[in-house]
Amino acid sequence: MPRPTTPQLAYGSLTVVLSTLAALLLFDVRSGAAVAGVAAGGLVLGVLVAVTVTMPATARRRASLGPAPLPPAAAPASRSRVASGAHSRVGERSLRR
Repeated sequence: MPRPTTPQLAYGSLTVVLSTLAALLLFDVRSGAAVAGVAAGGLVLGVLVAVTVTMPATARRRASLGPAPLPPAAAPASRSRVASGAHSRVGERSLRR
């Protein structure tokens, strides 16, 4: 998983702080459970902003339209590799599971 960039951290943190403060002042929250709920909502909003802040506009549009189509199938391997004595790896065990 890649590390967050500086703009992601800045916009996400700013969103969490400002949205939580605004919600606490707007709703006049007094109970502990309500404060925790508002803080959780601010955190979710901040994560959403941080994830979408560096996403290019075309990727945002594609994400809202649904899954991307599958790429075309790869071209078949050339016969020159097989004729040159390259070993086939079909049937070998993999270290990955």
